[in-house]
Amino acid sequence: MEARYQFQDPDLLRSLCGIADKNIPSLEDILSVQLIPRGNELLIQAREARDVEMARQLFERISYDYRHRPRHGIEEFDIKYIYSMLQKKEQSRNPETPMDPNDPLQEAGPSAMTAGMAPGTGAVQNAEGEQTDHDAVEADEALESTRQKVFVTARGKPIYPRTHRQAAYLDSVQNNPVTLCLGPAGTGKTFLAIVMACRKLMNGEVDRIILTRPAVEAGESLGFLPGDLNQKVDPYLRPVYDALYECMGMEKVHSLIAARRIEIAPLAYMRGRTLNQAMVVLDEAQNCTLAQLKMFLTRLGRNSSMCLGGDESQVDLNPGKSGLLKAVRILDGVPGISVIRFGKEDIVRNAIVERIVAAFEKEESEA
Repeated sequence: MEARYQFQDPDLLRSLCGIADKNIPSLEDILSVQLIPRGNELLIQAREARDVEMARQLFERISYDYRHRPRHGIEEFDIKYIYSMLQKKEQSRNPETPMDPNDPLQEAGPSAMTAGMAPGTGAVQNAEGEQTDHDAVEADEALESTRQKVFVTARGKPIYPRTHRQAAYLDSVQNNPVTLCLGPAGTGKTFLAIVMACRKLMNGEVDRIILTRPAVEAGESLGFLPGDLNQKVDPYLRPVYDALYECMGMEKVHSLIAARRIEIAPLAYMRGRTLNQAMVVLDEAQNCTLAQLKMFLTRLGRNSSMCLGGDESQVDLNPGKSGLLKAVRILDGVPGISVIRFGKEDIVRNAIVERIVAAFEKEESEA
């Protein structure tokens, strides 16, 4: 079987194929088809008509996203994610469709689609009262959710959520007083929290941003380190600075720090404070005890919101001391508090990071 897909934007086709068509083999592996570039078209060939149609749908979806997300670009992660959503949709409509064992969303089952979102299964009714498959609708909504622009950086680069869970996370930070986010490295927990903090500050929703992180390596005893407060905690907050610089530029960030509209402080310095009109971000929350998390959460003042992010697999405290999972268990279901859980399929860093996380998870499960 074969089909042709004509690209309206030659830049998109060049981006997909890469220099000297170097990306074609990778695309062929993902889609299980053979691709032959011809002018502004791709000839799609495969034994199964389903594979040809899925590839055509993928290129159609990518073309749509490329038009509606200017300057975002298309990366291998986006291709794999869109393809997995299309597979999910096809599987829901045709249960006999074979599942791809390499698809993390299918491997993880229904919970992978619904984490951080309202649960539901089976058929539902649309606006016209017709029966429609819930999983197919959910897959469409997941793809649609990644088209909402969140922020534009100092360099003019638009920021979009890359997965449906990232979209749910951003929505939660915008609409809930407290958001707790758990997930492996590379899922955007810290960066997206900083993006939302910058957005709220620039939109006038808050007067200041407060960033904090437990300085575990120093045992929270920072008094003997040289320099002022910012210089003491600077090494422990470097990832936060990196995200701030990307969002607003170095000069703007330092001017806001000088004006005390961005405040950076270790967690130990939060005790006794009331944080009003602020967006407060706690990074590396897995390195906090339950008592520290309780202290931090009770600092929330008027017109403020908090975002706590952590990876339970990277705890630097002694075994049993981390309070993150305990806090999630205690607070899950409390009105105004949202819990978002990322999985390895949400890792948007280098593709090998997902494989590293999966390998460690396998080793730990077999131990």
